[in-house]
Amino acid sequence: MHFEFQVEGGNFSKAGTASSQLKKILKQLNVDSRDVKRVVVALYEAEVNVVAHAYNGTIIIDIDTEKITIRIEDEGPGIQDIDQAMQQGFSTASEMVREMGFGAGMGLPNIKNNTDHLTITSEVGVGTQVNMIINFNS
Repeated sequence: MHFEFQVEGGNFSKAGTASSQLKKILKQLNVDSRDVKRVVVALYEAEVNVVAHAYNGTIIIDIDTEKITIRIEDEGPGIQDIDQAMQQGFSTASEMVREMGFGAGMGLPNIKNNTDHLTITSEVGVGTQVNMIINFNS
């Protein structure tokens, strides 16, 4: 199964739409609830990162019987130092984003903790691509 979602940068009222829709799909497919939780947490964090930091993005999802593969491509400022961005508590979120309750610096660490495979590539001034795989354990 293949799905694509568009994400609008700065639109916090729609942040989480893709992860919410994917959760419904995975439940209909009878995916184990523990796997559903991992997928939803990882995708939600990635989706919020696009909303908080990028101009726009695309989420590409492929589901098979053994795993889910998610690719998030955004157009935005990019990540200057991916290793630093992976550290818990590190954030480049604006003051406005932090005042809304986002930007605590847990997004990328939460994605890493809930995926079986994670790669992040980024070009400053162009955008970021996040690739994650979550294996189904049931």
